[in-house]
Amino acid sequence: MFRILQLCCPHLGIQPFVRALCDIHGVAPRPYLTTQFSIAFDVYLAIRANIDARVQVTLGRNTPNWRLKNTCPACMYKLEREAPIPLPFLATIDGNNSLKRFWRREREEFDADGKSVPGASKERLDNCVAPGDYYLPRGEVDKWSKEGLEDLMRGFVPGSEVEDEGEGCTERWQNMKEDMTAWAYGMYDETGIFPALCRHGFLLVVVDMVKSGELAKYGFAVTAYLLQVLGELGLGYDIGCKYGKMVRMHPALSTLAADNSFRVLIGAFHGHAHNRRCQLNNLTTYVSGMGLEDLEGCEKYFSQSNALAATTRYATAFHRQQAITTYMKHTDTVGAYQGLSLLLASKYRRALKIKGTLPLLRQTMASMGVESRSVFETWLEKEKAYLASLKKEPAHETLQMEYYQKLVNLCDHEERLDAIIGVEAPFIPAPQDAMYAQAAAQTQRMETQRCHAAEVHAKTLAAVQDLEIRLGGGPRWKPEDKEWMEAAMMLRNRRYQRALDELEGLVVARMFELSKVNMSDTGYKLRKHIAKALQARSKAVKSALETYNAAAAALSPPRTPLTWDQIVDYAFLSNFDPLREGREDIRDEPWAQPGGRLAMDQHYKLLRADEEIARLNLEIRRFVTYMRDEEAFLLHHERRLRSDGNEALAHQVWLQRRERARFNPVDMDRLVKLSKEPGFTASLLPGIGINKEREVPAREDDDVEMLDATPAAPPRHEGDGEDVDGGGDIDVDAVADTLEHFLRVTT
Repeated sequence: MFRILQLCCPHLGIQPFVRALCDIHGVAPRPYLTTQFSIAFDVYLAIRANIDARVQVTLGRNTPNWRLKNTCPACMYKLEREAPIPLPFLATIDGNNSLKRFWRREREEFDADGKSVPGASKERLDNCVAPGDYYLPRGEVDKWSKEGLEDLMRGFVPGSEVEDEGEGCTERWQNMKEDMTAWAYGMYDETGIFPALCRHGFLLVVVDMVKSGELAKYGFAVTAYLLQVLGELGLGYDIGCKYGKMVRMHPALSTLAADNSFRVLIGAFHGHAHNRRCQLNNLTTYVSGMGLEDLEGCEKYFSQSNALAATTRYATAFHRQQAITTYMKHTDTVGAYQGLSLLLASKYRRALKIKGTLPLLRQTMASMGVESRSVFETWLEKEKAYLASLKKEPAHETLQMEYYQKLVNLCDHEERLDAIIGVEAPFIPAPQDAMYAQAAAQTQRMETQRCHAAEVHAKTLAAVQDLEIRLGGGPRWKPEDKEWMEAAMMLRNRRYQRALDELEGLVVARMFELSKVNMSDTGYKLRKHIAKALQARSKAVKSALETYNAAAAALSPPRTPLTWDQIVDYAFLSNFDPLREGREDIRDEPWAQPGGRLAMDQHYKLLRADEEIARLNLEIRRFVTYMRDEEAFLLHHERRLRSDGNEALAHQVWLQRRERARFNPVDMDRLVKLSKEPGFTASLLPGIGINKEREVPAREDDDVEMLDATPAAPPRHEGDGEDVDGGGDIDVDAVADTLEHFLRVTT
């Protein structure tokens, strides 16, 4: 009872449950009762794990990585004669620091210098290991740390530098910064988990983050494990732009990733916090073969698993991992599997709804004068090329702006030097006069100022002369020259861009903090802290807004100033991109107009909807085939064990068959309802699995036992055996078998 209750409500701990038992039985609660119950519960879970292991051996499912290769029916139960699709397996990874565990230590000590030193560890030495293969061992993860890579780096010759598609995103994400990711938590041992999930929410593998934040080694370890076991892989990560480059430059992962067509992308939610250039290269909307997948499964999973924190924060290392593993197995069996048909149906309906917007897109194209949807592909390439041109200022323009700034400084230094030289020296009285010392000190100060001004003027003049040589010579610019005015305009544009970047960054932080204020399960203290930070951030945003408007007004022609209401209404970072100006004016380009951008995005959503339907057609048929084959396989072994006299194992196989089979009628009902909707193109007829391990010898009574009731064959009437075309008799038995098969599938 406690195991089921805790799996349904992870907040429930052992102590409140034991107190409830004491109240039911009318006895006073005692501390030793909680300890006894905890020991009994550990033994109970160990017995269940041992039984599961024996059943897996009996079924032949004890091979290495069997669970990972068969976790998700829709992803992994491939069928014969399937049409190939790009990126056949999609997963998502991320770190979560909610499931921390306090490090048990003695009180802090003080050394000879009076500095506090952490107390000695008083963790209980426990050799118990949580059952199952969800966790990667710590030793395997540590091989991917900086220390473990020293041997790999010896003799490694890096290839050409990989283009950094995520340039500009690094400063926005804390887990991209080395000083932040290397920060160790002083009070925790395990500081969270780093899981990987498939696109349907089934857990693939998880590692513990130990005494650190979200380091690269956790992602490397998980990625290498998935590539070695599953092969070709598309991965979603909130810092996918940076992580993809790290993998491609990694001495041990680069070859493995290239051989398996590895691709890292950013999720739909986190993608809007990346700059536009990064979005065009890494957002799922613009990547062929991705369908409508958002790659945000980890965020949904964390919203449920965070409830475990209440019972694992002060647990031992073994009990924490045991609770997490038990919960993960439960969510795979009951949560993800039970909701698989609902997820497939909702994804299919969403894709059909998006396909229904095609007439509206055609009307928009007609009003914009766009003849073909291929024009949108051209627009996207133009936008990419434009943003790539803004990545780095041309060297010639940089020299011109630097030369202009030095000339301005030189003019200022000349005026200051002339002003100092033009000041008459004070009259110095005779040495015996009382004013002699004061006048001499003033003269010395003026001479020092003149010397300093002359030195600064000489250095600036030397820098100007050096830049003139690098620019190819020519007469020195003057304020009335054309080159002077053009360089001044370029410098003002640069200040405008920097003011826009600062404003954009502050608005990003404000948006994410606002989302956290209303997040469920956020503590009171954290909400108060965020509220105070928002007050200070709002002042910073207003200050940055004033700086931006001043820089925008200095342009020629001046840009329209922004108001506070516009900043508050900005929901996505891409809204800032039309504000940017480069060396060419793009404001008249169709892809820079709001209507053009919406039409282009709608075009790519329609492309992804077609890909999503193609992928779902495969996944739905895989799921239907899996339900039939798994039921028949477990039923066969249940009979075999009973015939051999092993009733105990046969009962356990029956329990395992019932564990998922109870959801199959509901799943088939959902899929049958989906098949009646217009636009549905998948097949609900089972196929033939590529993996033959579930093949069993056919028996005449299989269908009778697998189904509660098999419809009888229709009665034969006069004339049933005659061919209406006069070509011969109909094979009535074949027709009856076909009808019976159709009715069985429908049931």
